[in-house]
Amino acid sequence: MSTGSWKPFVFGGIASVTAECGTFPIDLAKTRLQVQGQVGDSKYREVRYRGMLHAIGRIVREEGVRALYSGIAPAMLRQASYGTIKIGTYQSLKRLLVHRPEDETLLTNVMCGILSGVISSSIANPTDVLKIRMQAQGSVIQGSMMGNFINIYQEEGTRGLWKGVSLTAQRAAIVVGVELPVYDITKKHLILSGYMGDTVYTHFLSSFVCGLAGALASNPVDVVRTRMMNQRGGALYQGTLDCLLQTWRTEGVMALYKGFFPNWLRLGPWNIIFFLTYEQLKKMDV
Repeated sequence: MSTGSWKPFVFGGIASVTAECGTFPIDLAKTRLQVQGQVGDSKYREVRYRGMLHAIGRIVREEGVRALYSGIAPAMLRQASYGTIKIGTYQSLKRLLVHRPEDETLLTNVMCGILSGVISSSIANPTDVLKIRMQAQGSVIQGSMMGNFINIYQEEGTRGLWKGVSLTAQRAAIVVGVELPVYDITKKHLILSGYMGDTVYTHFLSSFVCGLAGALASNPVDVVRTRMMNQRGGALYQGTLDCLLQTWRTEGVMALYKGFFPNWLRLGPWNIIFFLTYEQLKKMDV
């Protein structure tokens, strides 16, 4: 392994964990908004939250401040694995296809983003299942991350830990295939325009744009994925398409954009924190 080839993996993991810790309560509110209102599931039929701020306020009042970080352990584990593999694979694939960053094209970056998203999300899927289960249940789920992991394995087997993996991979392909290329292309054009250099302001603006693009592209898949992962026992949904169609028919097309603003408000700050951290780490002489 060459001197610099390990850096995207390590720096990507560190920046991902940092961003996750900074935005986790927003992600929890998004999950709660997405699982509510399911007509076929009595447990989640009631619409308890009117929006992100109402959800956060009600969770704090009813479950305490600590409930805002329900599932933080698997979330950090997920980012330590998913984020590390995602960024490392993306940068490695780009250098494999294009030797000079200035020669990169949007098509090349999109292809690398899709591949790295699918690979990293498939490997890290069990931590995603754990995170969503703990977020959705809040204070109801007891025990440690490992205890919940064992519980899912004993009740649902290996398939339970990889429940929704196809959806997770699809979402990751969309998110990573949009966000990383949009960041790279936006940053490249801002620098080439001559108005902005390779500065923290360029990184901030580029990360803001890629967060918005990622939220618009991924939200419908995110809603379906969250519901698929959260179901247990007698399956309400028979598959990805069935979940999509049931949600559309019973709740309307806008149900696929439930949690959009929390999703955007999370992806926006998440990407800003991630890329600012990642770009600063890249400047370190290690």
